[in-house]
Amino acid sequence: MSTDTSARMPALYIGHGAPPLLDDPVWSGQLAAWAEDLPRPTAILIVSAHWESAPLALSASSAPLVYDFGGFAQRYYEMTYATPDATALAQRVAAMMPRTEPVHQHASRGLDHGAWVPLKIMYPGADIPVLQMSMPTHDPGRLMEIGRRLRPLRDEGVLIVGSGFLTHGLPFLKEFRIEAAAPGWSKDFDQWAGEALARGDVDELASYLDKAPGMPYAHPTVEHYSPLFVTLGAATDAATPGRQVIKDEFWMGLSKRSLQVA
Repeated sequence: MSTDTSARMPALYIGHGAPPLLDDPVWSGQLAAWAEDLPRPTAILIVSAHWESAPLALSASSAPLVYDFGGFAQRYYEMTYATPDATALAQRVAAMMPRTEPVHQHASRGLDHGAWVPLKIMYPGADIPVLQMSMPTHDPGRLMEIGRRLRPLRDEGVLIVGSGFLTHGLPFLKEFRIEAAAPGWSKDFDQWAGEALARGDVDELASYLDKAPGMPYAHPTVEHYSPLFVTLGAATDAATPGRQVIKDEFWMGLSKRSLQVA
């Protein structure tokens, strides 16, 4: 990992998987290598699919992790990820939002698995302040505007991360195995999104309800797709294609495609 904290940080959209991701040597290795290639962040601001809350809310640094899953081994419910205080970043984020986007400082909510599972792999030392921000809407335009408001943080060394899953049709999966074949709806949506990302076609990506193949099976609910628009909003130019760091790969039949934008 680069130790240069003066470099402008990119913004990321990552697939966060589920707790068993921590035991997957392939995907966890990809995430760890990705983090190694990045400059070292001064702090991390992450928006996860698993915190939908309006008005926009910010996590509490001293709060315990949120174990927002069920049916997994007990050890996952005993994991910790105690990071340094992120109060200064929370204050900075609140000051960046307009009056039309009020910010609530949550007193007791910690990081959910959409945040701590991938970050535990990417930054295992837990020595970087982490702030989680809720998603107050699924409207692509409004999420991109929030991302644009946050963009200056990148010049301060803050890594902005949208954490979701490019396809997330869990009710339509026939088997729950890491190596399970991807259903047609998952492959079709992934290919469509990958091509739009390669063109930097934000309008196409935002029109997914009308234009994307594989819907609504790929996203019967859209919370795992929506964080992408915070990432695109935080980009220097959302129409400039980003680097698709993980692509054309699936986990339990769901798309792992992940993006880095400058």
